[in-house]
Amino acid sequence: MIVLRDTGEIKASPEQIFEFFVHFKENFHAWHPDHVECRYLTEGPLREGSVIYIEEYLHGKLHKLKLHIVKIEPNSRIEYKTFLGTKGVFIMEPRGANSLFTAEMYMGTKIPVLRSLVDRIMGMFLSRQLESIKRHMAEEGQNLERISEEGIQVISSKQKRDNR
Repeated sequence: MIVLRDTGEIKASPEQIFEFFVHFKENFHAWHPDHVECRYLTEGPLREGSVIYIEEYLHGKLHKLKLHIVKIEPNSRIEYKTFLGTKGVFIMEPRGANSLFTAEMYMGTKIPVLRSLVDRIMGMFLSRQLESIKRHMAEEGQNLERISEEGIQVISSKQKRDNR
């Protein structure tokens, strides 16, 4: 199984980072300039069972994905799956006044007999794409740090309705 991981310290509490993801749709564009579209295919906000449709550019190509939220541990962990066994997780851990934020993506299979073959094939044919995804994940981590440092307040759905 191929694991892509980015970890960094964020100057925000796990609760603040989790709230950023609770309002994922509203914060999606601010998180990375290559993010194009985000909408719930199920009734929002973020919860276990949510399905979120996103479009983003990776390695110069537009990707259209559905994120199926499979597990949420408030202020700590959000797990999702996409397609063909690809899974991801966002982990928020307290570090004093800050947080350690980790984004992980798992690709491939857990089946022992096939795992090394699938990993080798993916590594050979998708090395450029995997490097691009790693870079994108690192940029998202840096952007999340910048957003927390600048104190950018992305408007939640409720605030948008209240302002109308």
